[in-house]
Amino acid sequence: MDRNPDPTADLASGQGRRHFCGRLAGTLPALATPFAALRPAAAAEPARTDTRIGVRPEPGVTPTTLLIGQSAPLSGPAAELGTQLNLGARLCFDNVNRHGGIFGRAIELHALDDAYVPDETTRNTRKLLVDGMFALFGYVGTSTTLAVLPLIQQARIPLFAPFTGTRALRTPVNRHVFHVRAGYDRETAAIVRQIASSGLHRLAVVYYDDSYGREGLEGIARAVRSRPAADVRITGEHAVARNAVDVSATAAAVLEQHPDSVAVIGAYGTAAAFIREALRRGYAGQFYCLSSVGATSLAKALGAQAAGVVVSQVMPNPRNATLPLVREYQRLLAAAGHAGAYSHASLEGFIAALAFVEGLRRTGRDPTRDRFIAALEGMRAVDLGGFDIQFSPEDHVGSRFVDLAVLNARGQAIR
Repeated sequence: MDRNPDPTADLASGQGRRHFCGRLAGTLPALATPFAALRPAAAAEPARTDTRIGVRPEPGVTPTTLLIGQSAPLSGPAAELGTQLNLGARLCFDNVNRHGGIFGRAIELHALDDAYVPDETTRNTRKLLVDGMFALFGYVGTSTTLAVLPLIQQARIPLFAPFTGTRALRTPVNRHVFHVRAGYDRETAAIVRQIASSGLHRLAVVYYDDSYGREGLEGIARAVRSRPAADVRITGEHAVARNAVDVSATAAAVLEQHPDSVAVIGAYGTAAAFIREALRRGYAGQFYCLSSVGATSLAKALGAQAAGVVVSQVMPNPRNATLPLVREYQRLLAAAGHAGAYSHASLEGFIAALAFVEGLRRTGRDPTRDRFIAALEGMRAVDLGGFDIQFSPEDHVGSRFVDLAVLNARGQAIR
């Protein structure tokens, strides 16, 4: 397993009180309500806007609001991912707003549905830019996000926490894009390591025939090449159409090669369809998926057939209430009427929003996009309550955390 150092070490030792949750009274009980840290800022001198003649107002910033835009699949084959990410983010932002916002400004998240279609993502982004968003947040998908990268760079608007691990957004560093999740290269390396350590040797790869799927395939192949020749070998590479659900021919072709493990790189609808079909045909090997499949959504689609499927994870387990941020997430989820409806995607939205809020706090009373970027780049080893985030001008990948989870027949992710 590839993990950060113990994320709760600062909490146990009392060190790192500058981190987000530790801004409370400096006591562990206070960590149960990390957003209380925002109350002093909200009660301070009201926010100002620059009214000097000739000074152009910052997009998305008023004396009372700060506007954030999101394009995500709220319908279609990846709707579960988009709605869960949005839900998690709103849990955080709404709670911040209930405590007075950031220097008196309420955070408004404007979400538009792109149905996981790049052309729709582009159309939505143009609208969000026209509507004057301060920043963009929580886009979902590799192809969808890459489609709008030219617009982001032209507008010089920050994009925070896209739900993708693509290297194309990370190397070289893009000044306007910040990530809270580890990259696909680290996830694929962790999967191949696990396959080898389990004594499996014959790996088939089923992948979306798009930028996301091909990058996942390349990551798997690169990880295999880095190991001894007799360790793991790829028996076949099988491309499927984006969002495909009729994968019977692909399943037949894969099983003809007699792999003992299969990595499926795609959204949960396609992954579930393939796993069901392979099991129907009598396959008894091991399935692996990347985090972007959406573990909770995949488990929901598969039911009891999810048992034993391994999914790489770039966020903590949403059931792990030993972490302060997870306890707060669970509390707010219950207060919003979703008690027990935990998912990795909604927790990722929550964590992304926590990090975004911390960046806003550090930006100060008079935010601009450039000041916000500078504030984010100054975030060093910030503990959000059991999950570390760190940015710099040279590195906009905030976390390298990767873990592997096994789904059980009840759809829960277990270690």
